[in-house]
Amino acid sequence: MDSVRSPEWPVAPLGGVAANSAAARYGMSPGTGPIVGRAGPPPTAPPPYRPPAAAGSASPPAGKPAAPPIPVKILVAGGFGVGKTTTVGAISEIAPLTTEAEMTTAGIGVDDPGARSTKTTTTVAMDFGCVTIDRSLKLYLFGTPGQTRFGFMWDDLARGALGALVVVDSARLDDCFPAIDFFERAGLPFVVGVNAFDGRLALELGEIRWALAIGDHVPLVQFDARDRLSVRDALLVVLDRALDRATRDRRA
Repeated sequence: MDSVRSPEWPVAPLGGVAANSAAARYGMSPGTGPIVGRAGPPPTAPPPYRPPAAAGSASPPAGKPAAPPIPVKILVAGGFGVGKTTTVGAISEIAPLTTEAEMTTAGIGVDDPGARSTKTTTTVAMDFGCVTIDRSLKLYLFGTPGQTRFGFMWDDLARGALGALVVVDSARLDDCFPAIDFFERAGLPFVVGVNAFDGRLALELGEIRWALAIGDHVPLVQFDARDRLSVRDALLVVLDRALDRATRDRRA
């Protein structure tokens, strides 16, 4: 069997980089022969990427790195088929994590999305997305499953959350009662967001508040789960409610 003898590599002086180059190893003169990849760093490195500063935002002092945004966990909860997955997907700045599965005949009589719905899939675990509010705040959104049989997950998903958006279908108010009861028992600040399917509501907001038996301290807003700006406004109400609660707790 023929043997192959390794070439005698020239000895590179300590701290020397030139002796370890292709020209020194193979006897090539600089600038000749094919060069694969980049032989060395560019003479001047390009400046690091800096996102455009928002109007009125203060830049960190020169030489001091900007502090990372504070993470805030928000839940998006509600009954089955009210638009939780759509809400998370509309606002998330990343491709949202969804756990959608096709609905089968086994779910007939168990998972009822309503007569108006054309829903063919269902969340079997959770949804996840995130959105940056500004340089100092970032929201992490966790969508809960709406079916009763997945209720055991809610305690784990609610751990560490600062607030919740309870999504409601005005034509199926009874589906949101378990979510409202859960957050009232947990003492977690929440906002009721009435999803305007097809741009209209089955009831007026005052009638919905009365039917849900929620106090005036619970914000009730109308929004469109498909519209990014509408979802943003609803989440800002949740954030404001959570910050107000945190401020009162700190003063107490």
